[in-house]
This record gives sequence, structure tokens and C-alpha cells, in this order.
Amino acid sequence: MLPKQEKTGAVIDVVDIGSSDDEEDVGAERRKASPSGTPLQTGAKQTSSRPISPQGSSNQLRQTQESRSFWKAGAYNVGLAKFAPATDQLEHARVHPKFLHSNATSHKWAFGAIAELLDNAVDEICNGATFVKVDKINNLRDDSPALLFQDDGGGMDPESIRKCMSLGYSSKKSNSTIGQYGNGFKTSTMRLGADVIVFSRATSAGRATQSVGLLSYTFLRKTAQDDVIVPMVDFDVSNHWAEPIIYTSMDDWTSNLNTILEWSPFASKEDLMLQFENIGPHGTKVIIYNLWLNDEGIYELNFDDDDEDIRLRDETNYGSFSQGRERLAEAQSHISYRLRYSLRAYASILYLRRFTGFQIILRGKPVEQLIIADELKHSTVITYKPQLAVVSKEVTVTTTIGFIKEAPAISVSGFNVYHKNRLIRPFWKVTSEGHSKGNGVVGVLEANFIEPAHDKQDFERSSLFIRLETRLKQMLMDYWTKHCHIMGIKAPGSSARNLQKEKPIQPTNIVGAKRQKQLSSFEPVNGLSANTRREMQLDHQTIVGLSAPNLRQNACQPITGLEAGSIKEVASVDGPGLTSVDQICEENIELFMRCEEYIRKESELKKTIEELERQIEEAKGNCAQLSLHIENHKKQKIMKQQTEKA
Repeated sequence: MLPKQEKTGAVIDVVDIGSSDDEEDVGAERRKASPSGTPLQTGAKQTSSRPISPQGSSNQLRQTQESRSFWKAGAYNVGLAKFAPATDQLEHARVHPKFLHSNATSHKWAFGAIAELLDNAVDEICNGATFVKVDKINNLRDDSPALLFQDDGGGMDPESIRKCMSLGYSSKKSNSTIGQYGNGFKTSTMRLGADVIVFSRATSAGRATQSVGLLSYTFLRKTAQDDVIVPMVDFDVSNHWAEPIIYTSMDDWTSNLNTILEWSPFASKEDLMLQFENIGPHGTKVIIYNLWLNDEGIYELNFDDDDEDIRLRDETNYGSFSQGRERLAEAQSHISYRLRYSLRAYASILYLRRFTGFQIILRGKPVEQLIIADELKHSTVITYKPQLAVVSKEVTVTTTIGFIKEAPAISVSGFNVYHKNRLIRPFWKVTSEGHSKGNGVVGVLEANFIEPAHDKQDFERSSLFIRLETRLKQMLMDYWTKHCHIMGIKAPGSSARNLQKEKPIQPTNIVGAKRQKQLSSFEPVNGLSANTRREMQLDHQTIVGLSAPNLRQNACQPITGLEAGSIKEVASVDGPGLTSVDQICEENIELFMRCEEYIRKESELKKTIEELERQIEEAKGNCAQLSLHIENHKKQKIMKQQTEKA
């Protein structure tokens, strides 16, 4: 059902993709330039005023199919629409509703989207926030589950909520805040559900306001819009009652309100206003509804298995943690496994430092923070100074590394890398898969010198990141080599070398006698030429007299005639062959570290050259001044002599 049309041709807001961090004083310009009741445009006069009406014919509307699976939700067709700006307006870039979906696909993992919304609440600690609640509530229209986020931070005034709903606009300028791209709210909410409604109350410049905004993918699809339309209404509550804030006309404000009531879980203005009752004087409430389903038609988020948690149903199919049921069952008790399906587990390690006076309350129960560095045994602290650009100041990265408490029973390993207090890569395994060296070793560090990707689940693959990866490999190898004996673990290859010491290879005449007996029977050996067989028959005494090193060297060449058991026996003695991968890895790391040293020396040499060039220029200037002084002195002397003669 389409929203009711007003006789005056009511208008709704159109998001402007051109908003940016550099725009200032947008509030005053918006109120002068915008013809809409709750405009979103910032800067120039770019608002597109048009009534709410479906684009395309009714047949096209009937063909629009609603998909409740996130990864299929972008597959719908709408008719072509023509857009002509009003005569007194400039043309501007518009955003098709499909962009909301494609933009949200940056979050492959639903918990990554939830973390973005938690970040917004954590960033409000500087504005007095003491909690963020995450809970399941019921949609009043159809009793379906909805996801609630609520904090008691500073809230958003009408200006701020429009920035929040705009694309690419971030008002977070502090170096300590987690958010920075101005895209997290849109991507995260659209990744979790088709629709989101925001309630916020704030006080700015002595004026208390409350605002409601609706970002509804369902509304945009079902009305076949070709632009992102975000209805909003604002109220002035300075006098303890809600008075509508009118920007253009009461008809426009009413049209925005009617659209919100039509497409939100709240069918009346009274129900809508009740949502502010538990917000307090300031704070924000976000309700995500029409949650996405998985491919089996079941809600992606699982609220039923644990009343104090939110879980993912498809956790066993995620990334490198889905190694097979046997290995998962072995490590299922550890946080490195549980964080992939349990929001409570993930939230417990999401932030590096313990909060003071702030709580994450998940389904009515506070999340107990787990500081991974405090859980390690035999830990040590290693400092690392990454080589940044010459003009950048030097930074020091502190890494805590040690064994997990469950080692060596559980072979979990990897580094937990944080950025600005926020976990980006949990248990990042820097060694190759199947590599046993480093099992049980876990590290924790905060890498603020590299930039995270937009979904904050990985880092940009820059040269700094590659150097960090190499340095972490070396840390892990060095720690493992020095400390693995404490855990009663033998380094790979040590058993073979011990075997050589404890049980030296028996004289080769035993092996040779066996081969001599086989060869003397003139039985053909498959895979060898006739000449080779003849030489072996004539020179079998030489084969009997082979020394142990030669035997191992020749045993490395596959011979079809040898028994399988003898091949295993020879391979078990050949220690260096077993550790070749480790040796290559260590040589690789050593080469990288030498490169790092050369880069550091090159940087120092460049600085030295610059300093010498500066000194040379300074010396040239001094020489020029001295030359000028000498010339003047000579001229004065000549003039004095001429004067005396005269």
C-alpha cells in the first residue's frame, strides 16, 4: 500500500551523495535553501522536491519481488525513470535504492555490522554515555523479531541525524574515535535488516529536540523509487511538550510523519512518541526490523538458543575457522571459536582496554570484558618500531605474546590486532595452514599506524601491513623457539635429530646385504634401464659399502622397486628434509628483516644527505658573505690609499 498523497504535493527528502566532511555551516544553508520539510542536502541548493509516487507502471510494481535473503535482496527490477531538476535548482548526483544493498555487502559477516553500531555507542563515551543495550524486541505490526540498539550518549539534534542518514558524512574529527568514514551506520543497518528507524533526543545551544528518521529499503522497493528517500520529523521539547519543527509547511511535515507511520512498526503517532519515554533527556535508539533470512529461509540471527545471547546460525561455514567438525569440536570451548557464532563472546574481546563507567548490555546482562593479554601464560612484551614515511614521526608498537592457558591441548594460535582500541583481526594466523610451529602462541597488539578496511574486519594491504605481517612471523618463530620446551613441546625436526643421536644408523652392510641378495638373484627392477641394471649387478659391492650420508642422499631418489616400508624408514632418518619448509620460512623472514634494516639505513642516509646538503647551502651562503666582505674591505683600502696620495 502506497502512502497517502497530500493535495499540496508533499515532498520527502532525497539523500545527496555529495555530502562530505569538509562542509561547514550546513544547517543555516539548509534551512534557507531546502523546500522540503526535513531536507538532507548539505551545502548548495540541491534538494529535489517531488511527491511520493511510485516510479514506473503498476505492472512494474506487481513484478517487484521482495526477497528476505540479504544476498538476493538486490535482485529486483524497476522501470527507467527520468529526472529533471526544478528550474531554480542545480543538478546533483542521486543514489538509487539498490546502492543501499550493494553498499551493505561490504559486511560479509553479520557480527561485523553489529560491531559498527557498538562503535557508535562507544564513541559517545566522551559525551557521557554509560551503556549501550543490544536486545531483541517484537515488531508491533507482525510480532516478528527486531534488533534494538540503545545508548544514553549525547544524542543527535536535527542537524546531526541528517548527517547520520547521509552517505559519506562523518562529523567525528577526534583521533580517538573509531568511526571515520561516515558510512558505517548505513552499511551495518542495511546488512542486518531491510529497514531501520532511529529515535534520538539531544540538547544543543539550549534547545532540546527529538527526531525520528526512517531508512526503509522495503518502502523504497515497494514504491519503486529511483532515489533514496528518507522521511524525518523533528520536535522541539524545550517546553516539556513535543512541538513540531516546521521547515517549509505543515503539509510537508505531515507527509513525512504519515510515511513513517505507514512503513514503520508504529501505526500511530502515539506509539511513535512512546519510544522516547525510556530514552531520557539525551540518547539514541535504533530499531532494525524485517531482519534478513539465510538461504534456508530462517532468520540469520538466532535469538532462541540462548536467552542471554545472539547467535549466528551459519557459523561453521565461516572462513578459516571452518576446518571440519573434528577440529572444531576439539577447540569449541575456546574464545577463538566461540566468537564466530556468539555475540557475547565476540563483544567480550571487541575492545582492547577495559571500560570505566561503561557497559555493553546484551539481552539484559552486561558483557564481561575479556582482556586477552591477561589470559596468556609465560607472556612477554616485545616492542616494534615500524618504518613509516620519512616525514612521519616515529611510533612504537607494543606486542604481548604468550601461550594460551589451554596449550598444548588446543592448538590455537594467531595475533589479535586492534586499531584505536577496536579489534580488527582476531587470532590472525600469520603462519601457513597446517604449520605446527607456533601452536598455542597468541599475541595482542594495537596497530594504529595502518588503516583498516571499510568493514573494519581487515586492514588495507599496504606495504606497512606486509612489513607488520613479516615482523609478527618473526616474533612468533622466535618466541616458539625459545619457549616451546616450557610447554613440553618439541620443535619440528628435533625428533629426527634426536633419533640420529640416540639411535645412530646401523652400518650400511646390513642394508647393503639385503640389496645384494636381491640384486644377485638377477630380478629386474622396474623403472631402471638395462645398462643401469647391469652396472648394479657388476658393482653391487660398491653399493654395500655406501656410507650413511650417501645412503640418505641416494635414498631421496624414488625407486619403484623399493618397498614402501624402506622408503618410510629412510625418510624418518632424513631430518633436514622434514624441516625444509621451516628453514625456507625462517630464511624468508631473515631476508625480510634484512630488507627492513636496509630500508631503515636508507632512511637514515637520506636524512644525513639532506642535513649535509643544508650545511653545504649554509656554507655557500657564508662563503658568499665572506667574499662580499673581503671585496668591500679591498675597495675601502684602495679608496683610503687613493685619498692619502691625494
